[in-house]
Amino acid sequence: MSGNPFLGVLFHWLGGLASGSFYVPYKGVRKWSWEVYWLVGGFFSWIIMPWVMALSMTNDLFGVLRQQTSGTLFWTYLFGAMWGAGGLTFGLTMRYLGMSLGMGVALGYCAAFGTLLPPIFKMFVPAIPVPETIAQIASTLPGQITLGGVGVCLIGITVAALAGLTKEKQMPEAEKKKSIAEFNFSKGILMATFSGIMSAGFSFALTAGNPIGEASLAAGTTAIWTGLPKLVVVLLGGFTTNFIWCVLLTIQHRSGYQYISSKVRPEHAEAAGGGEHGPAAGAQAAAKVYTAAELKVPRLRNYVLSALAGITWYMQFFFYTMGETQMGEFGFASWTLHMASIIIFSTMWGWIFHEWKGASKKAHGLIAGGIMLLILSTIVIGFGTWLKGH
Repeated sequence: MSGNPFLGVLFHWLGGLASGSFYVPYKGVRKWSWEVYWLVGGFFSWIIMPWVMALSMTNDLFGVLRQQTSGTLFWTYLFGAMWGAGGLTFGLTMRYLGMSLGMGVALGYCAAFGTLLPPIFKMFVPAIPVPETIAQIASTLPGQITLGGVGVCLIGITVAALAGLTKEKQMPEAEKKKSIAEFNFSKGILMATFSGIMSAGFSFALTAGNPIGEASLAAGTTAIWTGLPKLVVVLLGGFTTNFIWCVLLTIQHRSGYQYISSKVRPEHAEAAGGGEHGPAAGAQAAAKVYTAAELKVPRLRNYVLSALAGITWYMQFFFYTMGETQMGEFGFASWTLHMASIIIFSTMWGWIFHEWKGASKKAHGLIAGGIMLLILSTIVIGFGTWLKGH
């Protein structure tokens, strides 16, 4: 399939802009618990948008899906569910670390493990749709360069994490909470690690779904849109994971009423955009006396902002699949381009929201150095794969 790599790069960077920006609308949500607005946004990003776009822009969607083998659908869905678990904890990473540090660390892991996990899994499960094992990759010069890029990526993660630790130690608690209400370095690093590992599933969910794209092309779909039917299956897997977790949290926090209520209960009154009430905060809030105005929920605004966040998140995949179809023989670079652009745009938003305001010059220098190493790692990984392609 031929394409225009320069157009492909543009699409990948638009996807990075969408991914790096999707969490911004959530910051405007008020009086809703995290699981409520996360699931509302998720319905738009994982269910509504994939079906609307695939039905309107591709040919014979249902026929294309019916043609697929059970193996193709199973692996595409399973890797999508794996990515969904990463996406779930990705949201938690934003809560605890903020956008610049959170996305930098999580996506650094994602770039590294998106390269490492598929060939490692293939050593144990030869049936998965991945070309080579990790041993085969390490036996060639391009493979060694790619693995060296992964090493640079892990160093970048370490430097970015050190920046967060420095910030936590040096800044007064009140200053940290001004920009990131629930800043918690240890929780954030744990969430970012899990998120980065699991989110790598998106890269090979699309690989597993390649037969779907080929069938869509054969059905007469324009090449640039042939990735959209794959997203229906991949994102259904992602929705499954997130739906189960949000339902469990809703039961635990008894927050289900928030979808329809015009008022929030006192124990949930402190919930704000980008955060979620915890047990301690809930107990303190329940003991506080609130006026009727303080308990009023801006439902319409919350739904609109959550929908906007969900649509924006979907658009990263929309542009990613478009870019993938245009990269031709440079298709190997799709994942690394995506990661690099997200890191850059999320860092931009972190600076806009003053997440590092008040931090020392050392912390600023470390986060800047960490981000630069993460971007460099994607270039090295891409170069290694380019050598393999030649």
